[in-house]
Order: sequence, then structure tokens, then C-alpha cells
Amino acid sequence: MQRINLAVNGKPYQVEAGADTPLFWGLRDTLGLSGTKLGCGMGLCGACKVHLHGDAVRSSSQTPVGCVGDRQVTAIEGLSTDRSQPVLRGWIADKVQKGSYCQPGQIMQAASLPAKKPLPSKKEIDEAMNAKFAAAVPIREFAGPSTARRERLLDDASSGSKSA
Repeated sequence: MQRINLAVNGKPYQVEAGADTPLFWGLRDTLGLSGTKLGCGMGLCGACKVHLHGDAVRSSSQTPVGCVGDRQVTAIEGLSTDRSQPVLRGWIADKVQKGSYCQPGQIMQAASLPAKKPLPSKKEIDEAMNAKFAAAVPIREFAGPSTARRERLLDDASSGSKSA
């Protein structure tokens, strides 16, 4: 075990863990951030997604705390403290079913897209979302925001707009 410095949701932390400990466990066990879900436990399903320096990454198996370095980690709790983040607003406005265990990962994946592709096409949205989740049902068939709504929300996120 060693002390590892992490910057999570805009705050500095020190966690005591092995360098190969999955980031997921550092967030949940050490910092008490329970919004990120374990899902399959192997990093395949995408429920464990967090942002690492703006990129959506799987925190359960593919991102050890020792590899984070000085890059900023954003967990679902840090995405928006006032629910103003456009993708999060869309999830709330569309009254997305609350029982879907992988929704935090879906939200984190969707929220990372505008930084990479400010004005994504419908095809790019579908590819980015479907390719990142190993679910039997494509993401667009989950009870998430409709494709048209996702496109508008991602456009809003790209432009900084606050429309709902």
C-alpha cells in the first residue's frame, strides 16, 4: 500500500492503496463516491465510466489508481453540482427510468462526447454510445433520451447553451 494523490471532482485527495488498485475502488471505498457503478466488474459493460482528464474511461479494471497521475478524475457526482450539465439535464427532463444500473456510465460517456466532437452527427452519437457499452440492447433502445433529444443536448453542450 502507498499513498496516492488524486484530483477528483476538482478536489485533491490522498488515497492509501496499491498502485494496481482499480480507480473504481479508490473512488468508492476510500472517497465514498458511490455514484459510479461496478456493473460486470470487468470493465466491459461501461457502468463504471468516469472522466479522466475529460475522456470517458472504465474505472473498474482498466484504470489503476497508480496510473492516474496528475490527471483530473470526474465521477458522476462531480459532473454537475447544480444539474446544469446539458446531458444530465436531458436525462432528468426526459424522466429516464431510474432503475437502469448503468445510467451513470451512459451519462459520463455522453458527456465526454462534445469535447471530442463538438457537433456530432446522429451516426457519430450512436457509434460513440453503442460502441462503449457491451449491453445486448443498443444504447438508443435504453430508456435514455431520444436520439433527437441527445443530438440537441450534445449541441447545447458544445455551444454552452442552457436550454432544456
